[in-house]
Amino acid sequence: MVNDSKPIEAIPTNIITGFLGVGKTSAILHLLKFKPANERWAVLVNEFGEIGVDGSLFEGQHNQERGVFIREVPGGCMCCAAGLPMQVALNQLLARAKPDRLLIEPTGLGHPKEVLQVLSAGYYQGTLDLQKILTLVDARKLSDERYTQHQTFNQQIAIADIIVGNKLDLYQQDEKTKLETYVKQHGASQAQVIFTHNGEIALAHLQGKTAAAAKGHHHHLTEGKPLLSQSPIPECGYISATNEGEGFYSIGWRFSPSLVFSYDKLFSFLCGISAERMKAVFITELGVFGYNLTVDALTEIELDECAESLIEIISDKVNDEWQAQLLDCIVSDI
Repeated sequence: MVNDSKPIEAIPTNIITGFLGVGKTSAILHLLKFKPANERWAVLVNEFGEIGVDGSLFEGQHNQERGVFIREVPGGCMCCAAGLPMQVALNQLLARAKPDRLLIEPTGLGHPKEVLQVLSAGYYQGTLDLQKILTLVDARKLSDERYTQHQTFNQQIAIADIIVGNKLDLYQQDEKTKLETYVKQHGASQAQVIFTHNGEIALAHLQGKTAAAAKGHHHHLTEGKPLLSQSPIPECGYISATNEGEGFYSIGWRFSPSLVFSYDKLFSFLCGISAERMKAVFITELGVFGYNLTVDALTEIELDECAESLIEIISDKVNDEWQAQLLDCIVSDI
């Protein structure tokens, strides 16, 4: 039982960042599996899309009864508008959870230096103890200029205390060396490079002060947008939203919990998506499932529950047929 009088101060806090599809969510889920049983952990997760799926994926596997508290900030980089969306969500999360550790996952298209700036300033200086910043990287992407010439990709490497070469089992012989060389050129002088697969990171890598310095500022034209993740669903049974930035588009849908999807039709649709990234949770006639699509594979996990069906697709272009194909997967309205 949590002590409500416990002061919220010096909470060990880690930023876990990385570009689209590199395995940040898998890494956090792995870390949560090994959370000490007597500790309460909080996770603040940000998504590029307006709908927000990660929170449901986390909560479908870890919940408050297990000492895990989740809060989501959808709709692009969470440090926009002087960090207000992030600060509101973080303050509410800390007050509710009173955690022993806080994990922050910025969107793969977000700006970790500006997130760090918000966390290092004012009120949070005494509230948070900023520890190691981990950046996950897929070393295979170093041959793709869409990554190596992308400002956010390089910023994520520059800010990290530890670079995690994830998906090691898929690398060619020289790709480990390529990542180590790239980090020497673009990373901090003290940055450590480790390698793993499936996001399997040891808890020990979270511990220790970050050496990153908070500086810089940026501005986005996304201030004041309504949170589609909280808007009421209209009578048609679904709501959709799009976002654009950093060279990518996102499109997402929320569906009324009364809508049940055909498992077979849905799986066929998801397998046919060509995109940089897709995340989803769906209520089907066979149960509740979470889906994760990267350029490597589509994975599926069975979830305990979800409040409603959600899907978010990130791509360099939007397919106008996706919505009709999704609606065709609905089998009943219970």
